[in-house]
Formats: sequence, C-alpha cells, structure tokens
Amino acid sequence: MKTTTLAATTLAVAAAAGTGSIASPGRVAGWYTRVRKPAYQPPGAVFPVVWTALYADIAATSAVTIDAYRAAGQPEKARRYAAALGANLVLNAGWSWLFFRYHKLGASALGAAVLAASSADLARRAAQADPRAGAALAPYPAWCAFATALSTHIWRLNRGIE
Repeated sequence: MKTTTLAATTLAVAAAAGTGSIASPGRVAGWYTRVRKPAYQPPGAVFPVVWTALYADIAATSAVTIDAYRAAGQPEKARRYAAALGANLVLNAGWSWLFFRYHKLGASALGAAVLAASSADLARRAAQADPRAGAALAPYPAWCAFATALSTHIWRLNRGIE
C-alpha cells in the first residue's frame, strides 16, 4: 500500500471521526442519560474501542482498495471508491449530529440504515478490488447494521421526546 494513499484515507477518516465526536455524549451527557435504551445496548466503554478499531480498518482497507484498483489499471474504479468513501464518512459523522446533538431519534435511525447500506457497498467495492480487503472491511457494515437496530429500538422506546 502506498504511503500517500494511506495518509489520505487516514486523514479523511480522522476528519469524519473528529467531526462526529464534536456531537458526542461528553457534550450532551444529561440528555443521553435520560434516553431509554434497550437491555442489549453495549456498555458505553465499548463504543470508543469498537469505533477506533473500525476507523483504523476503514482507513487501511480503503487505501489497499484504492491502490489495488490503480495497480489493476482501473483508475475510474479507484475514483468511484474514493467518492463512495467520502459519502460514507459524511453519513458516519452526520449520524452523531442527528442523534447526539439534535436529538432526532427517528432521523438517526434512518441515517444509521443509510450508513449500513453505504458501508456494505464499500465492502462490496473493496472485495471486487481484493477479496481480502472486502473481508477485512466486513465488520464495518455488520456494526452499522447493529447500530441501525439499536438506533431504531431507541427511537421506538423514546417516541415523543424528540
């Protein structure tokens, strides 16, 4: 993997993570503690661990994917993957704003579903470039699918507080 590609994907992922973290629970703890949550919600300490691992995975796997497309003489697929990654990262950061900052539980459930679909698309595109890259990225759409179920359940439990 080229260092420049990894640097670019790492910067893009870090920008999304940083933008999303601005709206994180540390800034809205009072509201979040009052939100009813399902029993299967993981403890709060799980989320930063999972997201740190996923963000590292997204950056590295995306660099591998873009470089694989370029090495195969498919620069247009590399550009389309990069565009899909950019859209995915906007959705990723946007979810935190919908949920934590604006308290839009229904919209955040929908946003999580769109993010899960976008993440699955990234994994599909990565698998086309390199099956190992697709497999490496598979935890991301899986976690986003779980987040969709969790967000939807939280919305249902808290209808009327938005």
